[in-house]
Amino acid sequence: MTNPRWKHRPEGSTWGDWGPDDELGRLNLLTPAKVLQGIAEVKTGRAFCLSLPLDYPGGAVLSPRRHPPELRPTMRDGLPNMNVPLRCFDPTATDIVSDDQVVLTLQYSTQWDTLAHVGQMFDADGDGYPEDVYYNGFRPGHDVVGSVMWDRAGKPTPTASGKHVGAKHLGVEKIAETCVQGRGVMIDLAAHFGRSGHVVGYEDLMGILEKDKVVVEQGDMVCFRTGFAELLLEMKKQPDRDVLFNTTSALDGRDQRLLQWITDSGVVALFADNYAVEANPARACMDAYCATLPLHAHCLFKLGVYLGEMWYFTQLADWLRENGRSRFLLTAPPLRLPGAVGSPATPVATV
Repeated sequence: MTNPRWKHRPEGSTWGDWGPDDELGRLNLLTPAKVLQGIAEVKTGRAFCLSLPLDYPGGAVLSPRRHPPELRPTMRDGLPNMNVPLRCFDPTATDIVSDDQVVLTLQYSTQWDTLAHVGQMFDADGDGYPEDVYYNGFRPGHDVVGSVMWDRAGKPTPTASGKHVGAKHLGVEKIAETCVQGRGVMIDLAAHFGRSGHVVGYEDLMGILEKDKVVVEQGDMVCFRTGFAELLLEMKKQPDRDVLFNTTSALDGRDQRLLQWITDSGVVALFADNYAVEANPARACMDAYCATLPLHAHCLFKLGVYLGEMWYFTQLADWLRENGRSRFLLTAPPLRLPGAVGSPATPVATV
């Protein structure tokens, strides 16, 4: 199999499986039949909000590049457009108007990772030299365009325009256009590992699936409750990074059997209430060259499996466990923001 953008695809990847220009990856498996399966899980009509407040975690402790939203009014004639009585402009008007705007870091709080979020070095064109590339062979500088380009030595050079364009392909709007509705499946790591900081491998996961009678099928969206978001809320926007990362669970991205399970299961997405879904930093790699975030590389780069981070699962997971259930209808579109490589989300679970 070849493609206009690549001659070789990563071993075990889904590149080209849905056509040479596919930008959706495993979202192609979120079919009308999967939507109906999700709807069939609705028994009570109760809904749960799966988003943290967008001003959490607080500060820039978890990532110095990501900052809390800045909410501000729009301006009207040089003054803040908040609580403005329109009678100032028309004595007969009875209206009072408020209007605002926000400067928003798109992956600060509850978020989606797109397939343009993390790429890898890979010899896609078969010339013997690895190049930087994203899912299905889309390229930095051509398909995902910033204001600088980075060479093999890691040196930046301004692009011809010097302007940030964003993801011309693989952008978050592609996710939003699918509406992202289907069957969610909860895997409650916190119920088994508590605040032990356990890094979850394949054997751990299989044990939980057996004990909790959880079944994951192709086209499902899998949610992991670790307790991270719950602890984050307890910290009231004063996050303690060491406590958060050392006392809550995350997946072992270096566990090859776990990665193979993700491949074989046919899941569309992995959502977690923690910072990166996988343990960060990952276990040491013994190879000469390795992905810093191996689960991100496996999911976003190879499989087209989406990741979501810092979702809020506490109330939903508790309810599911109390009622002997693990499945629900999940509705989770991101912002339809052309060119963005990530997005906040306000997902909804309906049981």
